[in-house]
Amino acid sequence: MKQSAWACVVGIAGLISPAHAEFDTQRLWINAGFYSAHFDTDQGLRNANPGLGLEYPLDDTWSATAGRFINSNSANSSYVGAYYQPWTLAGVKLGVVAGAFNGYPKAFKGGWFPAVLPVATLESGHWGLNVALVPPLKDRLYGAVSFQLKFRFQD
Repeated sequence: MKQSAWACVVGIAGLISPAHAEFDTQRLWINAGFYSAHFDTDQGLRNANPGLGLEYPLDDTWSATAGRFINSNSANSSYVGAYYQPWTLAGVKLGVVAGAFNGYPKAFKGGWFPAVLPVATLESGHWGLNVALVPPLKDRLYGAVSFQLKFRFQD
């Protein structure tokens, strides 16, 4: 991951929750990318999207995130953003993840673009799962339900 993306996450963290100026590694989630179940199954898209991502909870509602992965078009993508999940239903956190992505050849010539996606998160101990709905964007991005398994080291 480029340092500039992580610097952006740290900046978001400071703006949202100055109380977390001290970094606690036991709060840090690590993921190995995404699995995307695409709505258009006949487009030859890659469902397995391996990569490396980080997510850091700032409080019970906000988390900062950044990472890099191989996207559904088999190109390298980076992302940076924040989760806002103010609701909980049956132990599942609900809200949105907002941020920016790049690397999609048909979307904005592979450059950075903003996105706001509905997301649900289940976390228990060392393991967690983020599930996001990615809507289609004409012929630039194909829609999918995206699954992100995450792990954290904690006592």
